[in-house]
Amino acid sequence: MKDKHVILIVDNVPKNLELLEALLVPNGYEVVKATNGEDALGKLYANRIDLILLDVMMPEMDGFELTRRIRKERAHKLTPIILLTALQETEFIEKGIEAGCDDFITKPADKIKLLTKVQAFLKDK
Repeated sequence: MKDKHVILIVDNVPKNLELLEALLVPNGYEVVKATNGEDALGKLYANRIDLILLDVMMPEMDGFELTRRIRKERAHKLTPIILLTALQETEFIEKGIEAGCDDFITKPADKIKLLTKVQAFLKDK
């Protein structure tokens, strides 16, 4: 039997982490939670992560900076990163793409859309 895919979810709001976990775990995914950028980097290196769901607006290190740092690491250059954000303006989308994200999901996230994107990125892993 294949191991479960492991998803790193990063958000400074505990309730958002709980909601994502409540959606992902019953759908067969293992979840690793982080509450800020530094915490996320530590958990990324300590675990086998298949995909990252990352909030953009966090104190100290925002999702764009965290994405840039992850992309600098050879081991995680190809790990899919989906940014979760309430920011919908084109400039923020461009900033996310420049940082290296693979996709965006607007908050509040539609459950079906989120699961569909996660499944699509993990299909061949």
